[in-house]
Amino acid sequence: MKIFKRLLTFSKPYWWRIAVSAVASAGVGSIDALIAYMVAPFLTQVIKKGDTTFLLFMPLAIVVVFSFRGLCRYVNEYLIRTAGQLSIQDIRSRIYHNNMNLSLSFFTGNTTGVLMSRVLNDVTIMQEGVANVITGLFRDGLGAAFLMGVLFYRNWRLAIIASLVIPLTVYPAQKIGRRIKNLSKASQGKMGDISSILQETFSGIKVIKAFGLEGREIEKFIASNRGYYHFMRKSIKYEALSAPVMEVITSFGIAAVIWFGVTIIRHGAMGTAEFLSFLTAMGLFYNPLKKLISSYNVMQRAIGAAERVFEVIDEKPEITDPVMPAELHRASGDVSFEGVSFLYGNAKELVLNKITLHAHKGEIVALVGPSGGGKTTLVSLLMRFYDVTAGEVKIDGIDIRHLRIRDLLHQIALVDQETFLFNDTIANNIRYGKPDAADAEVEAAAKAAFAHDFIMEIPDGYSTNIGDRGVRLSGGQRQRICIARAILKDAPILILDEATSALDTESEQMVQYALNNLMANRTTFVIAHRLSTILHADKIVVLDNGEIVESGRHDELLALGGVYKKLYDMQFQS
Repeated sequence: MKIFKRLLTFSKPYWWRIAVSAVASAGVGSIDALIAYMVAPFLTQVIKKGDTTFLLFMPLAIVVVFSFRGLCRYVNEYLIRTAGQLSIQDIRSRIYHNNMNLSLSFFTGNTTGVLMSRVLNDVTIMQEGVANVITGLFRDGLGAAFLMGVLFYRNWRLAIIASLVIPLTVYPAQKIGRRIKNLSKASQGKMGDISSILQETFSGIKVIKAFGLEGREIEKFIASNRGYYHFMRKSIKYEALSAPVMEVITSFGIAAVIWFGVTIIRHGAMGTAEFLSFLTAMGLFYNPLKKLISSYNVMQRAIGAAERVFEVIDEKPEITDPVMPAELHRASGDVSFEGVSFLYGNAKELVLNKITLHAHKGEIVALVGPSGGGKTTLVSLLMRFYDVTAGEVKIDGIDIRHLRIRDLLHQIALVDQETFLFNDTIANNIRYGKPDAADAEVEAAAKAAFAHDFIMEIPDGYSTNIGDRGVRLSGGQRQRICIARAILKDAPILILDEATSALDTESEQMVQYALNNLMANRTTFVIAHRLSTILHADKIVVLDNGEIVESGRHDELLALGGVYKKLYDMQFQS
């Protein structure tokens, strides 16, 4: 009930829809009760007394009654389902909003497919459950209440007998419902696995095709799909069992009512017409009761999905804004790492160990060293993707933990080795770092990034949609779009993470020209494996096993004859 109440809180903004739907539900329920009630006078007047005048009004009465019932049912169905849809829309927006504000560590610990499954599949199941349950509570609940009123009006003794079976349905309903909830939660986990496989295979289809491993991926998908069916089969089994169990239990109530009803009629305490009216009301009464049990099962399935959704909604970001943030409008670009150590999650070994590094305004600092040395982790700490385990990272003398995250990221532009572009126009991709930029600013940034010429050669120019992840552009073109995006942002601190690592010589040269324009008058951190791109850096820092082992200019490090000299000789031995 705690989870269900929390679900209902999302319906509060749409209370008027629910209220009007409840009134319409009362209309549907009252018509069912009226039909059951009118059985007795109909039989008395027409069958017993032979009064056919009553029949003359029957066709018109049937049309009017069922038209009113149909209208009420439509209003009830439309308003309650739209209220449910709007509530679920709010939940979906809430979970996406919360996801976007979570720290990077959350996304590295969860697969994309699982997160997508929670936003799409789990929320859809919640949507079906909320709409079904609220509809059942109002329409079927009120209908059952009205019909119960008719039963007690006709004969309170038989009504008590008929209602005695209701408590007997509670225990099996709870057992079945609880089982359905657990199976639903497990099956949604399997659906997350399926989503992960789909996301992975579609993103990596080129690699799969290149290695000719389509068959292996198909087998993996079929196995995961079969696992999902395994749980769904059990869920279907329990849902299918619910109605027969209900029918068997209610059959005892019907049998008891007929047994005692016949006795009452024989003693003259009740007429046949009234008894048939009672049986009609009882038959109609058990129908919404069965629907309520079915709604309960749907609710349990929705609660299973809701638990998974609320797990994400309740997730708290590790990186948060300070209570009393320091003000920093535009940094000069002075950056320092003071005794910085870092440990990922529950790992036992430090990724960075007592790093002390100072980059003055406008300096180019190159980070080099063997893979896994901690270069990317170091610049991730500067952007506060993670918080340091020990030590401080400062910009202009201010600990970055004392800054608003938005203010901090406003000071930094990133050009990553993963040239991620959005499925949008070239102009909007360049404008991503400055959404309100004018077309002239976008074009100026593209020219500075040496991207303007190839953009104008494309038929639609800056309005060209570049497809998913920029698939319609070459690697060098994508990289220059990313550089233009960073130029337009105009941040005082720049991070280049292997910005030319995946390019051919011609593309690398063009991108390097663009990077020279980008680095002008900015404090720049360059992560590079190609040492040819950082020979003129103001400071070259060599990281190995999370520690700074060497630091200095190119000539100075060559003269040391240490790690940097070995890396240099390996690349330039020819």
